Amino acid sequence: MAEQVKVKREDEVAVVLLNRPEKFNSFELETIQKFANHLISLAADKEVRSVVISGEGKAFCAGGDLKWMLDYPHGPHVAIHELAARYHQAILEIRRMNKPVIAAINGIAAGGGFSLALACDFRVMARSAILRQAYTSSGLTLDGGGTFTLPRLVGLARALEIVAFDKPISSEQALAWGLATKVVDDSQVLEEAIKMAHELSSISLNAFGLSKKLLTDSFDTSFETQLEREREGISGCAAHPEGKDGIQAFTEKRKPAFKS
Repeated sequence: MAEQVKVKREDEVAVVLLNRPEKFNSFELETIQKFANHLISLAADKEVRSVVISGEGKAFCAGGDLKWMLDYPHGPHVAIHELAARYHQAILEIRRMNKPVIAAINGIAAGGGFSLALACDFRVMARSAILRQAYTSSGLTLDGGGTFTLPRLVGLARALEIVAFDKPISSEQALAWGLATKVVDDSQVLEEAIKMAHELSSISLNAFGLSKKLLTDSFDTSFETQLEREREGISGCAAHPEGKDGIQAFTEKRKPAFKS
């Protein structure tokens, strides 16, 4: 039986591939648990400095496996409830990780695949790839943090439009709306995402991780609280070896060595 989730290493970059191409890389309980477990391991792996997520075959991820849900012994609502718990664990690992996480969207990203892509820090899309929220057309609400990330990326009015009409979003439209970081030819999407990951591997992960958390939390805090968190963050960075070297490197007009 084929491995449902594959992990490849390219020096400091880890590539995580959903491997159910015959099911458009949709996930059921076992697949999403393996996916979450890999992310937990990679988050703690000091040799990994950036992560790329993609799918084998023609799809990035079609979300939850609806046929599996319908066949679940206790009913689809129980299947979704259990599946969401594991799926949300994976999403939290992506958002908590102090390493850059890049989605290489090689094909359709729909439902849970749509929310998964939005949870990543950056999104490289194949020119022919399509984003589609797909939940509401099946009588469901978004999960996977989609209701959190979508309005923050495109604004509330456009998020409601995407939810209400559920029209496919082309790569060009995704780029214009801020849902894609970069659009490339289909054959180059994984290569370009890995290239971006290597470039990001040289940054200060301590500063990136704290900045990622500050930006994410900023929507739920007062201005005064955010200022205090920024003060704590920047002083903490200055005390960190990477911050110390970064400041010293600036004064010496050299490039800092953040890779430890």
